[in-house]
Amino acid sequence: MARSRYEYSTSPRKLEPEYKPQQKQNKKRKLHVVEDLPRQGIKISTEQKKKRTKATLVVIAIFALLLTISYRNSKINEKFTEVQSLKKELSSLQKENEQLKVNIENSLNFNNIEKLAKEKLGMQKLTNKQTVYVSLPKKDYVESASEKVVIEKDKNWFGYRGPAGRDRRKRTAGAAL
Repeated sequence: MARSRYEYSTSPRKLEPEYKPQQKQNKKRKLHVVEDLPRQGIKISTEQKKKRTKATLVVIAIFALLLTISYRNSKINEKFTEVQSLKKELSSLQKENEQLKVNIENSLNFNNIEKLAKEKLGMQKLTNKQTVYVSLPKKDYVESASEKVVIEKDKNWFGYRGPAGRDRRKRTAGAAL
């Protein structure tokens, strides 16, 4: 929102102070650098050593993490290609299975069976000359046993029929239904 120049009160506008407030100092301590002396090696403070070891450990951890992720991705790709090849093999086996089913159905066709019997086995259809009729006496046939069903109702002294009110049926051999 634009500041308007019109003052609503009688008090004057505050002017910027002529002095600048002091800025807060960083709480971090500055490291002292030791100058290289020709006969002495470089001295490194313990703080610098700790920072270096932390940095190297972080870099190693990140490298190990990336290596692990890369390894897992390669394993996932291997399994994916294995699944794809198994799916292809499954589809080819299903097609072969369907073809075999069709072949079985065709071989079970009566005309095909007759054709194979004539060609491979040398069989022929029967003629009237080859038919022999056999007469059997009437006493040789089998009769089924007949049964007589007798219905008895369970009644006790009070006229009760039994636990489920069912009839008991007795079958007697030799009687007709």
